[in-house]
Amino acid sequence: SGVRDIRSAVERAQMHRRGHGGDTVLFVDEVHRFNKAQQDAFLPHVEDGTLVFVGATTENPSFEVNSALLSRARVYVLEALDEGAIRRIIDRAVTDPERGLGASELRVEDDARALMAAAADGDARQALHILELSAELAQADSTGTPTVDAALAGRVISEGGVRRFDKGGDNFYDQISALHKSIRGSDPNATLYWLARMLDGGTDPLYLGRRLIRIASEDIGNADPRALQIGLDACQVYERLGSPEGELAIAQAAA
Repeated sequence: SGVRDIRSAVERAQMHRRGHGGDTVLFVDEVHRFNKAQQDAFLPHVEDGTLVFVGATTENPSFEVNSALLSRARVYVLEALDEGAIRRIIDRAVTDPERGLGASELRVEDDARALMAAAADGDARQALHILELSAELAQADSTGTPTVDAALAGRVISEGGVRRFDKGGDNFYDQISALHKSIRGSDPNATLYWLARMLDGGTDPLYLGRRLIRIASEDIGNADPRALQIGLDACQVYERLGSPEGELAIAQAAA
């Protein structure tokens, strides 16, 4: 969409207001994709009440939405769902015969449900995606019922790359921060978790190697001068071996 589309929507809203006296709710998905000029085009019509503006974004609106438009809006943060809520969504999808998989009489074992809920990472859409893929691969058990067990769910999760991750977005920097804090707190288990999660999400291993070099200088420094050499060596190993072998050297340096 561009400024022309916005003007067209405004014209229809103005006609509706003159004819029926009501306001028009304009929902803009991924509003952060609109540039400054496009976002500015909403302002006068939001101010005069022609439009009730509702924007959705996966980014931080403080950085991605114009301050003038943001000041005329109220920000609501939609938190990730907990695993209990994800399991209830999976249960409804399995049993609903019209909008779900109820007609197929699919059976999902409890361990498989738990794996799906954990892997979805608070994202219901991701959980349903895992469930749908698992259902397509489900084999009939001894009673002839198609069944999703933990082994099948685990295979779908490991092969599907379903971790929630956004390169360059808030989630990216949250995970980098968690990696830094884990190393600073001398917690190798947490360090390896965040490192593996970012690699699983598609982060360039050399980027993580550079972060380790930075951590060696900024956070460790002269407390252990060897840390800098370890980070440099890990990057050189990755450059020579590539993935996945080189990632082991980066993990060794991080831990």
